[in-house]
Amino acid sequence: MIEDVTILCVDDEANVLKSLRRLFLDENYEILTAESGQEGLALLEQHQPVQVVISDYRMPEMDGVAFFKEVHERWPDTVRIVLSGYADTAAVVAAINEGQVYKFIPKPWNDDELKVAIGKAVDVFPGQGEQRTQRGVAASQ
Repeated sequence: MIEDVTILCVDDEANVLKSLRRLFLDENYEILTAESGQEGLALLEQHQPVQVVISDYRMPEMDGVAFFKEVHERWPDTVRIVLSGYADTAAVVAAINEGQVYKFIPKPWNDDELKVAIGKAVDVFPGQGEQRTQRGVAASQ
């Protein structure tokens, strides 16, 4: 069974979430949004599988490191991407190491680069590359 691609975007700024949702309007992705790490974890519990999680680093109550660490422990196959304007090198290294982050993308982001990064992240998700190939074969028949 071929599954749709679901992406969870977590940021405490509503405008960032709106921008991400708008960016992927023309893509065949289901976009979930959460304004906190706790809300993001709740959405992950309700919607599986989620292939990619994009999260800000600096958020109140639960920062990106704690959030990604929890995501990695509970859903290890979900690809994790930090999208943040906070460029403290030590914090970024901690997020990458503790949360097994796939990629760090600085804010403000380039739309085309972000789309390419998300496409590559989706392909990294176990079985997703096969599913895309199957969809391509089915579409061409």
